[in-house]
Amino acid sequence: MNNKEFIAELSEKTGYSSQRTAQLVATLVDEVGTQLEEEKTIQLSGFGSFEVKKKLERVVVNPITKQRMLVPPKIVVSFKPNNILKDKINQK
Repeated sequence: MNNKEFIAELSEKTGYSSQRTAQLVATLVDEVGTQLEEEKTIQLSGFGSFEVKKKLERVVVNPITKQRMLVPPKIVVSFKPNNILKDKINQK
């Protein structure tokens, strides 16, 4: 499902216009991004949580050349679905 299809389906379910629904979705995504930039955890009831995690630097080895390389530290976003969402997915 692409963004246009998602907006159309959500618009139909909520009764809002497609334009208003697109604005609401954009606002939600912007706010989630802002909170993650501030390294805050976001918990959405019935869905799951988004969390910013820091990965430490590490050494990896290229299996072909056996050359060792240093991977710099980085920040990643992780998503953990809650049990309600897991149960919905596993029922199918």
